[in-house]
Amino acid sequence: MMENLNRPPGRPPHIPNITGRHLVQVLASEGVPQAEISRVLDISEKTLRRAYRRQLDIGAAKVEAKLVGHLLRLAAGTDDVALRAIVFLLRSRFGWSRYAPPPR
Repeated sequence: MMENLNRPPGRPPHIPNITGRHLVQVLASEGVPQAEISRVLDISEKTLRRAYRRQLDIGAAKVEAKLVGHLLRLAAGTDDVALRAIVFLLRSRFGWSRYAPPPR
């Protein structure tokens, strides 16, 4: 009981490791929301963004690339429902607009 008195209050700091970095990138690249990823790692969303910013960005870029790929394949097809769904995701998740080029 006495050894706990010297410990600072609160949770110990989160130290990212290679496994966590890979997991975050894979989950983000599958479109898993940050709230869910932070729950998997048992850390706050703020800590997730601070410790894994690069992996989150890479994952988001991969999701966007997949959606653009699907959009290009569907553009020549007739599946109207899938096309509308992908356009919705690109607009809501990545800031696309029919009036402006995609954000950089």
